Amino acid sequence: MWSSAEDQRTAEAIRAGDQSAFGELAARHRHELHVHCYRMLGSFTEAEDMVQETLLRAWDKRTTFEGRSGFRAWLYRIATNACLDTLARRRRRTTAAVDSGGGPAASVAAEVTWLQPCPDRLLDLAAPAAAEPETAAIGRETIELAFLAAIQHLPPRQRAVLVLRDAAGLPAQETADTLEMSVPSVKSALQRARATLREHLPEKRTDWNAATGPTPAERALLDRYVAACRRSDLPALTALLHEDARQCMPPAHLVFSGREAILDMWRPVLEGEGSWGVWYSRTLEVNRQPAAVNYVRRPGAERYTAVNIDVLRIENGLITDITTFGPELLPAAGLSATLDPADLDPADPDPGM
Repeated sequence: MWSSAEDQRTAEAIRAGDQSAFGELAARHRHELHVHCYRMLGSFTEAEDMVQETLLRAWDKRTTFEGRSGFRAWLYRIATNACLDTLARRRRRTTAAVDSGGGPAASVAAEVTWLQPCPDRLLDLAAPAAAEPETAAIGRETIELAFLAAIQHLPPRQRAVLVLRDAAGLPAQETADTLEMSVPSVKSALQRARATLREHLPEKRTDWNAATGPTPAERALLDRYVAACRRSDLPALTALLHEDARQCMPPAHLVFSGREAILDMWRPVLEGEGSWGVWYSRTLEVNRQPAAVNYVRRPGAERYTAVNIDVLRIENGLITDITTFGPELLPAAGLSATLDPADLDPADPDPGM
């Protein structure tokens, strides 16, 4: 830990325009800021842009920085207000979800068409270091897709209060200072936000509190899911799905409700003359939840091409929800969008052979 004298010297250097001193401190909080902006916006790529905006604003406002003890809170204030400015400009609205027939469907996630997954490798980088005990751990309860989708339905200022208090762990007074609100107003907004969340979140979500990844049972079921996808094994996939399972696709605001609806959607691309080709799946680490990325090698193609990312919610040994995204964020997760047969796990022979 630095001494107060060192803190003051660093603050003075930053105010004087020392880019090295500023960059050193900013780098310590960069990943945490990314996660904060991701929670606020629900979009991984937009959060990347917002971190850049935050650091630019912070540099422009460097003369207002008073000391290292408040650097994290100072950055959070700038990042939160940058996100609020963006939300005010875009006036983004949720979109009514539809089922495969075009009729209305209820799905908190599918209504958030800009929702994207976040690689666990970033969450690990944002986790607290020994020298930064004030940094909140990135637990599953505040980064899972159900939570992120639900808070996108909150008014921006309520969302900011909830994220700052319950996710970032800022005290009520710091939250009030950040948002230029009174402490009673912060407490009232937090109460309303929590009440709205209870209406949208899964009933058993509290079972995930403090978790930092899938449970062993979830990982075992995910392995079975991946193996069945590789074999295009519909009977095996059927056995993994709850009767009332739902699959939603936020980018297309689509929802498939019930096991049979999901299987009817999968069947044409997995088997028969119209199948897309040879499938290959592998596990993926996003949002502290069990997930998989699916590739397909179409007839005549030499390589496998990523098709989508499936993030699973599992209850009582069965899949109850699948949230499906495009493959655009695979590079951020450290995975390629294409695979050569030689790239497959040696323990898993090429499914096409």
